[in-house]
Amino acid sequence: MSVAGDKYKAERGGIGETLKIVVQALLLALIVRTLLFQPFNIPSGSMKSTLLVGDYLFVSKYAYGYSKYSLPFAPDLFEGRIWATPPTRGDVAVFKLPRDPSVDYIKRVIGLPGDKIQMIDGVLQINGVAVPKEKIDDYVTTDEFGAETHVARYKETLPNGVSYTVLDLDPHSFSDDTPVYEVPPDHYFMMGDNRDNSTDSRVLGAVGYVPFENFVGRAEIIFFSVKEGERPWQFWMWPWTVRFDRLFKII
Repeated sequence: MSVAGDKYKAERGGIGETLKIVVQALLLALIVRTLLFQPFNIPSGSMKSTLLVGDYLFVSKYAYGYSKYSLPFAPDLFEGRIWATPPTRGDVAVFKLPRDPSVDYIKRVIGLPGDKIQMIDGVLQINGVAVPKEKIDDYVTTDEFGAETHVARYKETLPNGVSYTVLDLDPHSFSDDTPVYEVPPDHYFMMGDNRDNSTDSRVLGAVGYVPFENFVGRAEIIFFSVKEGERPWQFWMWPWTVRFDRLFKII
């Protein structure tokens, strides 16, 4: 009877230790996700060719400080940001859509508070000065039928020296010529790198100016990537579906 009792206590003790470890691991994961890094995946092509559908990346939550949107379910515990550090022009950032904070968007920071932003004939203008735009090699991809397509690609260099590439699907699209947007205080103007295929701050009724409070974090590194349409959990297909050249790519 004593041996059986000891065995029962040992089994209960083992289960208790396992549950304790699981709870501790979940709490640690929650702390990391809330305060340090949060994973995101790219669902659309609005940031091509910087980010592709099927990319999985880490976003640093601490880069801009913390708002209620840094917390799971965005509880209304406080307003504004704590330990705030303003975004830098050229950052690729995740933010909550102003008209629907349940939706995450990822775009590039183009306009800072007080800036005047405009597109003229496909050229970005910041405070009345054209941003240098240099034609480079085409972006080569395949369409839904497997045919190879070429898209014009350019290198833009912002006033602070940050450079990146943008795509120009249509040299005469409606988004190539816009009115002047004056960025309000404590707001930012966000644009996708795939300029003719991005719903961003140029569309005031859909995205518009993004409050600083809505920023979730800065995109840092691609930790995994699979071809568009492939399922990342199908590990037996990874030799053919993983884009190995994109792994651990700094954004």
